[in-house]
Amino acid sequence: MSDPTATATNTAMNDADLAQVNFNDQGLVAAIAQQHDTGEILMMAWMNAESMALTLQTGQVHYWSRSRQSLWLKGESSGQTQQLVDLRVDCDGDTILLSVDQTGVACHTGRHNCFYRAYRDGQWVEIADVVTSPDDLYGNK
Repeated sequence: MSDPTATATNTAMNDADLAQVNFNDQGLVAAIAQQHDTGEILMMAWMNAESMALTLQTGQVHYWSRSRQSLWLKGESSGQTQQLVDLRVDCDGDTILLSVDQTGVACHTGRHNCFYRAYRDGQWVEIADVVTSPDDLYGNK
């Protein structure tokens, strides 16, 4: 059995490793980011083979932006970065779990995580406050 505390960074995936990931027809796979020490689910985004490779090579989490059709380094414009601790794939190969060390907030709305709305008593309610103004994060002053 392999060491569960071993880090995933500074390694490269070969073709056999990538074959374990079930990318969709756009070449993407869902990626869930989870805070490594608390288990808090922070966000969901998309990764392609290149973003996975960059994440493993640098230790900084990279994603694929469907709206911009480009790679993005988490925190490149906000400073709210994610350091990779562990990278896992689920049993079907169609979801990646990123165990990360989040610096600052994970959500572009300025909340700690993206799951700040809950369905309660027949309606959606906000269950988390803005921690950092998006204007401060992205310089939209």
